[in-house]
Amino acid sequence: MISKVHSSAVMGIDAYIVEVETHIERSIPYFGIVGLPDNAVKESRERVVSAIKNSDFQFAHQRRITINLAPADIKKEGSSYDLPIAIGILQAQDDIKSDILEEFIVLGELALDGNIRAVHGVLSIAITAREMGYKNIIIPKRNAREAAMAGKGLNIFPVKNLTQTVELLNGKASIEPFELNIDELFSSELDNYLDFSDVKGQEHVKRSMEVAAAGGHNLIMIGPPGSGKTMLAKRFPSILPLMTIEEAIETTKIHSISGLLPEDHGLVAVRPFRSPHHTISDAALVGGGKYPRPGEVSLAHHGVLFLDELPEFKKNVLEVMRQPMEDANVTISRAAMSLTYPANFMLLAAMNPCPCGYYGDPSHSCSCALPQIQKYRSRISGPLLDRIDIHIEVPAVKFKELSSDRSGEPSDIIRERARKSREYQISRFKNEKKIFCNADMLSSHIRKYCKLDQSGMDLLKTAITQFGLSARAYDRILKVSRTIADLAGVMDILPVHISEAIQYRSLDRELWA
Repeated sequence: MISKVHSSAVMGIDAYIVEVETHIERSIPYFGIVGLPDNAVKESRERVVSAIKNSDFQFAHQRRITINLAPADIKKEGSSYDLPIAIGILQAQDDIKSDILEEFIVLGELALDGNIRAVHGVLSIAITAREMGYKNIIIPKRNAREAAMAGKGLNIFPVKNLTQTVELLNGKASIEPFELNIDELFSSELDNYLDFSDVKGQEHVKRSMEVAAAGGHNLIMIGPPGSGKTMLAKRFPSILPLMTIEEAIETTKIHSISGLLPEDHGLVAVRPFRSPHHTISDAALVGGGKYPRPGEVSLAHHGVLFLDELPEFKKNVLEVMRQPMEDANVTISRAAMSLTYPANFMLLAAMNPCPCGYYGDPSHSCSCALPQIQKYRSRISGPLLDRIDIHIEVPAVKFKELSSDRSGEPSDIIRERARKSREYQISRFKNEKKIFCNADMLSSHIRKYCKLDQSGMDLLKTAITQFGLSARAYDRILKVSRTIADLAGVMDILPVHISEAIQYRSLDRELWA
């Protein structure tokens, strides 16, 4: 007897259909799974047999059972094949009489008692199922909210156990398709308890962050311990323009396949903030493994990647970020496969000015020799620094500001200014390919959209020649000047905009070279 059940698997952030074929015949007892299964799939034999028996169904003793997962040339991994394998066996035994199984996608992990556990990547699978014309999908109950993000056109049937699944397919149980108001859920998930109004002082740092948020610029903060760099960084996502529903779904896909989506959340609606420790490996940062998985740069997609104590990261770890920062995606190649994950993130970094942390601090004396300071700063390579538009010094906060009762400007007001600036940029670059904000501009775009008058050119020339700014700073200053002008709502870049942008190049001065 042969049966066929449709399931699905994830490759990268997209899904593909897997046919679970079951063949049962009288022969020496055997239970085999073919079609390039990994160890988790091979172990499903024990889970499936126990779940079928503990759900009061008969198991085909004295039978040869062969399970084929097609297409057979793609590696199958994970535990989501448990439920379709069990359904295939029960259908081959005539325990399931349904003739509508071809309209269903089935996935779920089985417990030994027949209950169904949640699996990863359900959102990607649900979207693919809908696009390929499937009408129904059977999923674990805990994945219902996530699957509902796929939108209308797909009936979602969340099930608790194997018995309920069989009764549903046999028409003995009535389960209403799960529905969710996506817009309502999206709005409810937008709350962010971290706000810039909590930050005392540091007005010039907040301004630089506003400029970074408005233009999509990467930013690095340099300051002594305790000056508030981490506190400011954690609040940075709150001033970025709100995610669109399309951005939220794409980000949710990545978190879903990584198993990082909370059970009570069906959507990642707030821009991600990832802050890996400086001991992280290059594979954990950009992604990797025998079967490639997303790294921190992909988990920060449409959000912020915060690298605290930047010089403490291994040099090879920092260097592997250069390609994702340039291309907004990362390709991971292994012997088994090659996958591409999106990685469109903003880099936010922080560092001390020297090994002891107190160089230039009027309240503490620095114990570092000049060669030590230069060696410490040289851990950040020129090519990586070239991709960071804004360098801002973060001094220690004075007692007067700390003890003040006055609250800072709320994040939503700053975010609104950043949003309007982004609208100007989207309108400006509507005829340009892959240019969505000022930070994306190449040299040709800078010449076209960042023209200066004579006074502006004179000011920039003075900065380059007299302040010891590097050659790489030239384009960065023009990009940031363009963003500052957009925040001011003016078309022309004025000397005042250039002057502010020059202040954001601390690491390009001769002292920092």
